[in-house]
Amino acid sequence: MLRPLQASFPAADYPDLMVGLAAPDDAAVWRLDETRLLVMTTDFFTPIVDEPFDYGAIAAANALSDLYAMGAKPFMALNIACLPNDLAPEIIQEIFRGLAETTRAAGAVIAGGHTIQDEEPKVGLVALGFASPDELMTKGRAKAGDQLVLTKPIGTGLISTAIKAGRVRDFDRQHAVGWMRQLSAGVAAVASHHGVRACTDVTGYSLVGHGLEMAAASGVRLVLNLPSIPLLSGAKAYAAQGLVPGGSADNRSYFHDRVTFDPGIPELAQTVVFDAQTSGGLLLAVPQDRLAGFMAQAEAQGEAAWLIGRVEAGQGAAVRLEGSVRTTAHDLEGVVYWPDE
Repeated sequence: MLRPLQASFPAADYPDLMVGLAAPDDAAVWRLDETRLLVMTTDFFTPIVDEPFDYGAIAAANALSDLYAMGAKPFMALNIACLPNDLAPEIIQEIFRGLAETTRAAGAVIAGGHTIQDEEPKVGLVALGFASPDELMTKGRAKAGDQLVLTKPIGTGLISTAIKAGRVRDFDRQHAVGWMRQLSAGVAAVASHHGVRACTDVTGYSLVGHGLEMAAASGVRLVLNLPSIPLLSGAKAYAAQGLVPGGSADNRSYFHDRVTFDPGIPELAQTVVFDAQTSGGLLLAVPQDRLAGFMAQAEAQGEAAWLIGRVEAGQGAAVRLEGSVRTTAHDLEGVVYWPDE
């Protein structure tokens, strides 16, 4: 949607804009000096859960995730809120409390914001962080031989749709909300320590869609191993019931021609890997020689990390059935795998 603006802001006119419209990424990056980068992003959305506090907390975690995906540490945020004028004050207070507590947990401060009236609630953040040039992560730095690591299970779009339909199991809802509220600060720090420089966060375009963005930006091919991809409990069942969000169907339609699937992968599994996520995990391209150290530190610190594939020479993406490689956190409650949910 913003590509027509590129002609108005040619990259050559803004030498300190390191990441912007010319090479879209999870956040914009401005060079302040030789040791500091300012990383900026914004995100907001309509309610996907019933509890106001959870809604605010998820909205904050979702926006801050873009900073972690770039290797930045959040330091300040501004609220964005579109709220109906008949929404009860106590509900609004709980939404803002969720935003505030999650932002504070990230080590950042909410310094202001803007609110307008709207028919349907929409909340989120403008989020700012600092990064060093040596630790910046982008979508365009994956290399053949890197190993693909995912830090949260997928399926939040399917669970959220089941919540809206009133057909979700409480067990599935609780675990989905817990993952969506979780900040990616810890695992991002582990990635930085082990020299990871290629990353994206998995949100609305799905695991496959965001993987394809990384592949295109880096000029490589991603291979995802279906049996190793963690799923939220219930995701497969809700997909089978047709509780699929519109964004997930759009993802499959838009990206399908750039992905190959092994013949044994059923249609239902393809629906799941195209599921539109909210506040999803980081997809990291970890150098092969740093993988063991990365996984060991993540496990020692209690950070979830699953080895789900690799980077190859080529283009596009492939989803394959290459056998299970279930690593750190594979036994977490509420996390399942294909096909043995």
